[in-house]
Amino acid sequence: MKRKINYQLVAISLLSIFITMFLLFVIFYDVYKEQVRGDLRTIAVTLKDTNIFQEDNPVGYYFDISVLRVTWVDEEGNVLFDNGADSEQMENHAERPEIASAMETGTGESIRESATMNKSTFYYAIRLDDGSILRVSKDEENLFSIMSSVIPLIAATIIFMIILCIVLARFMTKSIIEPIEEMAENMNDYSFAPAYKELVPFTQTIRKQHADILEGAQMRQDFTANVSHELKTPLTAISGYAELMENNMIEAKDVPSFASKIRQNAERLLSLINDTIRLSELDNEKSLESDMTTFGLNALAEHCVDNLRMYAHQHDVTIVNIGVSTSVTGNKELIEELIDNLCNNAIRYNNKNGHVIVEVGALNGHAFLKVRDTGIGIPKEHQERVFERFYRVDKSRSKQTGGTGLGLAIVKHVVALHNATLSLESEVNQGTEITVTF
Repeated sequence: MKRKINYQLVAISLLSIFITMFLLFVIFYDVYKEQVRGDLRTIAVTLKDTNIFQEDNPVGYYFDISVLRVTWVDEEGNVLFDNGADSEQMENHAERPEIASAMETGTGESIRESATMNKSTFYYAIRLDDGSILRVSKDEENLFSIMSSVIPLIAATIIFMIILCIVLARFMTKSIIEPIEEMAENMNDYSFAPAYKELVPFTQTIRKQHADILEGAQMRQDFTANVSHELKTPLTAISGYAELMENNMIEAKDVPSFASKIRQNAERLLSLINDTIRLSELDNEKSLESDMTTFGLNALAEHCVDNLRMYAHQHDVTIVNIGVSTSVTGNKELIEELIDNLCNNAIRYNNKNGHVIVEVGALNGHAFLKVRDTGIGIPKEHQERVFERFYRVDKSRSKQTGGTGLGLAIVKHVVALHNATLSLESEVNQGTEITVTF
């Protein structure tokens, strides 16, 4: 990054130098041309005022051709006098631009370039009182000739400027990069403020992402530890019962009981594995757009309730569905899983002869799903954490009823994937109501 910034600064500086020098030369040459024109104009007016150029007064004055060329022509354009050539041998000058202009307007000027000699000839013509034309001209160096004469000075100046630009570019690059490097070194120091205010949002974003990564890593570590612990318990029980049966350390009449316990722990182990896999799938879910459909939420709730009636009957719980026909757009399979988990929890943690009511409706244009029970309830201090993975209010009852501690965590994920909201109201020994608003 330093090298790239350094190269860019040097390149910009060099480009600026060349453009500036070129513009200076152009401006200088324009000023130079205007100076030469002004000099010729002054000389022509001065010569006119002397009245030495008149058709009845032959010119006898001497003009140094190396300094100034003077040409005098009559009204027809015939050359009467020229200090640089024989006037009698010269062609008619009426078509010359400066002379034609002087004949018409009184004055005229032009510049003619000589490509072979790198010279520019400046002409100025003025009409005299008798109608004849006096023209003065002068050879001067053109732009390229002037530039070539100062090439050594230009080269020396450019070399000096390049060296200066490289030094300054290094200094500027260092001054730009140092605060960024300092910020990177102090990224974890929240008391450190970046030198550039433009970097404040960037720093805040990086720090938030860093905190999220650490939090995610801690959550994964805790999840791994919890999974290991939860899997260890049923596996230990299965291993222990199987070892007793293998070594004939139990009576024949107790074998069915031990086999039943092995089966229960195996089912619990399978449930843990299935829920863990499901959570992992939901964690990796990026988009539900391809699986989105519009369906009747009340019909889906009725279907889930019908499937759970036998399970509820086994726990001496009554489950019913009430509500109206309401449509939602979402992943039907995931929402069915959400309803199933909420109802399972409501049945599992209910009281004998308790009730579970599943209600579907709409409020302010938003479909909602409520699952109410008359169960043991959730203490206030536990309500914020019941949707965490493996969190249980009553661990002994959870294991007795076959809960994995992942059902509400799955519910929370499904709600988040559908941009829905989740609320919980509960009183100990009064029951719990969980509402999902789509």
